[in-house]
Amino acid sequence: MSDFGTVGVVKRNIERADAAAVEKLRHFGVATVHEAQARTGLMKPTVRPAWPGAYACGTAVTVLAQPGDNWMLHVAAGEIREGDFVIVGVTSDNDDGMFGDLLATSFRARGGVGLVIDAGVRDARTLAEMKFPVWSKAIHARGTVKATVGSVNVPIVCAGMLVNPGDVVIADDDGVVVVPRERAAAVAAAADAREKKEEATRRRLAAGELGLDIYGMRDALAKAGLKYLD
Repeated sequence: MSDFGTVGVVKRNIERADAAAVEKLRHFGVATVHEAQARTGLMKPTVRPAWPGAYACGTAVTVLAQPGDNWMLHVAAGEIREGDFVIVGVTSDNDDGMFGDLLATSFRARGGVGLVIDAGVRDARTLAEMKFPVWSKAIHARGTVKATVGSVNVPIVCAGMLVNPGDVVIADDDGVVVVPRERAAAVAAAADAREKKEEATRRRLAAGELGLDIYGMRDALAKAGLKYLD
């Protein structure tokens, strides 16, 4: 039976993506990783960084939370290991400030590298000063309660994307991308190949060559009917 949507459980021993693959993926941005895995894995752009320049890459500790209730984020803190990235889905639409600087302090002390939450956060200025990476649907001062259980380390949907415990999550100013745990090594290799190819293209563009020629666009444009007039 699937664990998706299960409420009232905390899975303590999850299988995380290979550490070497995670370390390789840490060197790439979201756009590169997204392209490297056949343009899959992107969360909706409804989650945005709480402060500019944030970057994080780590293994997912997933949280299924109730709207306006951050109880399970405190529970999740106890399950964080070094390099984990906490990803929070909510059982229904919500934009309350479910996370702030105190939880960020707790997560960091446990080895957490960041948070993605399909709801709101607050203490945005302090989070920026702390340089704790956070992506959220809203910045909202409204507080939360601790009244109803959810789950930790079950499959969730966050910003439209399925996330399983132990998957790799990369986030930056361009958005958030999820790499399935079992594909981490292959995607890391594909991202490395893509980065090297792009670097070679960058050098050619910097030397004055046109993308029209590098990418062989001229014939296709002519067939599409493009005409140059002097």
